[in-house]
Amino acid sequence: MITSAEEFVRLRTSENPDEYLRAAWDEAPLDVWHEVIQHYPDMSFWVAQNKTVPIEILKLLAKNPEWRVRSMVASKNKLPEELQVKLAHDPDFSVRRSIAANKKATLKALQILVDEQDDDLRKLVLARIAEGRHK
Repeated sequence: MITSAEEFVRLRTSENPDEYLRAAWDEAPLDVWHEVIQHYPDMSFWVAQNKTVPIEILKLLAKNPEWRVRSMVASKNKLPEELQVKLAHDPDFSVRRSIAANKKATLKALQILVDEQDDDLRKLVLARIAEGRHK
């Protein structure tokens, strides 16, 4: 378990593969995630990438000003429908694309993207809806 913001940053920036992987896979208490986001905002993308990051933190990161962070959040399979819908309305194309490609995207989230201007994204969304593997 990651026990401090400083430990997360050290693990994430380590050149040791075992430590680097801990930053992506180990759990941390909510207060540690909050501390990382507050004191090390440049690490927000890596917080979002962590496989165990709680929904509460993903909700916070879904409001991040950086599109890369929101796009990473949008790619998370455990993302609840309310966040999928929010991010399907995101002004950044890459974020919307991540929702369309999310294998757990709900029909409601995908339907928001049906009228996308980008042909490739619209085709992806229509194909996802047609395959019927959404919730």
